[in-house]
Amino acid sequence: MSDAAPAVVPAVPDAYAPTERTVPTRSRERAAYDRETVHAILDQEYVCHLGFVRDGRPVVLPTLYGRVGERLYVHGSTGSRPLRMAGGEDPGLAVCLTVTHLDGLVLARSAFHHSMNYRSVMVHGIAHQVTDAEEKLAALDALVDHVVPGRSADSRPANAKEAAATAVLRLDLDEVSAKIRTGGPNDEPEDQDLPYWTGVVPVSRTYGTPVPADDLAPSVVLPPYLQGY
Repeated sequence: MSDAAPAVVPAVPDAYAPTERTVPTRSRERAAYDRETVHAILDQEYVCHLGFVRDGRPVVLPTLYGRVGERLYVHGSTGSRPLRMAGGEDPGLAVCLTVTHLDGLVLARSAFHHSMNYRSVMVHGIAHQVTDAEEKLAALDALVDHVVPGRSADSRPANAKEAAATAVLRLDLDEVSAKIRTGGPNDEPEDQDLPYWTGVVPVSRTYGTPVPADDLAPSVVLPPYLQGY
């Protein structure tokens, strides 16, 4: 029997290390770097904005994403410019990915102090095109399930032609920060007696009752994972 000690798996830090790009220049007290907060914000949303530079000009694309551990996946057509830029002999595309929840409109007595309550995440890094077939299929399932949990098992998987026409980008969660604002207006003391309504208008996302497609067979009932909608 071998006397070799078992390999030690390094522990994942509880927080992301702040960097020059992830420390805000304003309202630094609103920044957060702990993984629990970052993951919670990412897991409660599914639309992100992916920013990169194309031909010397900034481009920002809205798209869907999914999180698997410490990675985010976004997908698009193989003909998409950012997907092509992330492949090739020297793979990798410098990106900035952002996710935002709007939780409330903050109405102050002065126009200057109007604000929003929000939770946001910003990720800087190098996005790489996923070329491994297994990882690609798992990423596509994760994207579908991130939007509607349980849906990937209740739909036809992509066939070879569809998979070939779909590209997936992988972005590791290394350089990450969250920023959060809560609470009411920050009125100036001299404005306290002004006769204007002040407070917060809560904002939340709601879902309507699922509407079946016109050609849905009557025998196909609403699946359990949609009944909560």
